[in-house]
Amino acid sequence: MSQAEEYEEFIEKARDINRFDSISGHLGWDQLTLMPEEGAAARAGILAWLAGKSHSLLVAQDFGGLIEKLENSLETLDDDQMANIREMAKARQKAVLLPLAHVSKAASLPSKAVAIWAKARADADFTSFENTLRELVEVARERISYLRKDGQTPYDVLLEDFEVGMTVADYDLLFEELRQSLVPLLGKIMLAKEKNPGPSIPSTSNFPIPLQDSFCRRVAEKYGFNFSAGRMDISSHPFSAGLWSGDTRFTTRYDEAEPFSCIGAVMHETGHALYEQGLLLEHEYTPRGQAVSLGVHESQSRLWENQIGRSEAFWKIAGNWFRQSFQDCPDWSDEDLHRLINRVDINFIRVEADEVTYNLHVMLRYEVEKAIFNDGMDVSEIPQLWNSLFEEWFGIAIPNDTLGCLQDVHWASLAFGYFPTYTLGNLYSAQLIEKMVIDLDKDLECLISDGEMPLILQWLRENIHSQGKKYEPSKLIEIVTGKPPTPEPFLSYLKRKYSAIYGL
Repeated sequence: MSQAEEYEEFIEKARDINRFDSISGHLGWDQLTLMPEEGAAARAGILAWLAGKSHSLLVAQDFGGLIEKLENSLETLDDDQMANIREMAKARQKAVLLPLAHVSKAASLPSKAVAIWAKARADADFTSFENTLRELVEVARERISYLRKDGQTPYDVLLEDFEVGMTVADYDLLFEELRQSLVPLLGKIMLAKEKNPGPSIPSTSNFPIPLQDSFCRRVAEKYGFNFSAGRMDISSHPFSAGLWSGDTRFTTRYDEAEPFSCIGAVMHETGHALYEQGLLLEHEYTPRGQAVSLGVHESQSRLWENQIGRSEAFWKIAGNWFRQSFQDCPDWSDEDLHRLINRVDINFIRVEADEVTYNLHVMLRYEVEKAIFNDGMDVSEIPQLWNSLFEEWFGIAIPNDTLGCLQDVHWASLAFGYFPTYTLGNLYSAQLIEKMVIDLDKDLECLISDGEMPLILQWLRENIHSQGKKYEPSKLIEIVTGKPPTPEPFLSYLKRKYSAIYGL
């Protein structure tokens, strides 16, 4: 068999593995949006079966043999082929260490867990989710026991799943540096707010859901989301899913008293969805055609949500849309709306947090997960640690579990180690914007006000989306921006923006 034939056999097997994963993704989206409540048990079985099929293909000896042969002749392959081989080899190295029973359990348990979490969240009752969460933690600990390498902390294994190369040591340093800058900035803003609190939403205001839906679709279309190749739906927790070519979906949730919650969620999830719609069709079902990491994925969502969606220039465009959509709301000016969507408050809910406090929410979850996996904390102690950290860092007490440790779907989905990638996304997004404005020779506010949203998207398509997994995440950021990932552009952006808003 020639090398070209070996590669074609390898890549078709890789596509089959990813087809199974895509079907699982589609069923996961369905479960969180449309599936009847009593379908969870059957769905768990189907997802376990699909995970088993994918796993069996990945660990098969013939597939491993193909990878080994191709790795011995990489010098004759192009960059895209080498990326596919590298990424499938890494996936297989993990897979061969994981028993099929564990893989099936990890695939099926979230189906049951998400339904139990949703009810517990609605009832503000952690105890009704506690035993299920303990099961999830035990499955994660099993994964750690199979995959942990010398020199790794237990939590490092889970962090590696979402951002290659990042460890507890890396995050500890990063979060401490951010805390030292963010806490003083927050203090200055809160003092400034006492003198000039800015506009607020009257308690009697009502923003009908159909009008919010229409406004948010208009925002997503303005960003460049193709509704002919995707859709927007409702779920308990907003999320995005790139299922397969031509089918990218995201969700939001509505609050008739607070429209900016939905608006921010749609801006965020549209950023994720634009990334998925920008992956190259020619590489579908291969690593080269997939997003490189959760940190880079979050850079896209945070970029469109914050640097663009919360910019002054954007609200000079969207202000008229808002007033036309919500004619019974107060007569807010463009400046008022810009202040409202950027207002800094001590908020219980992470997805509704402002840019200054957001990373503190992420750090809190990081500390809780680190306590679970590195310190052996029992699940029953989560509410106490969560609430004490929140009161220590934010200065107010958590009134109930819905506003505390039950607010996120990630643990029910077995996504331990995901949360720190949101902070990486913030850092990456600011660094990317800094380079984008140099390349396009125009600052971001001018790009937006001049109607250059397609140009922004095109730059991201060329530099991030189309690259797939050609490079590892930190290398991609370094290639695009000319320097390794650093928090400096993000901190400079925050200080500049909020000093202007609050007159610091």
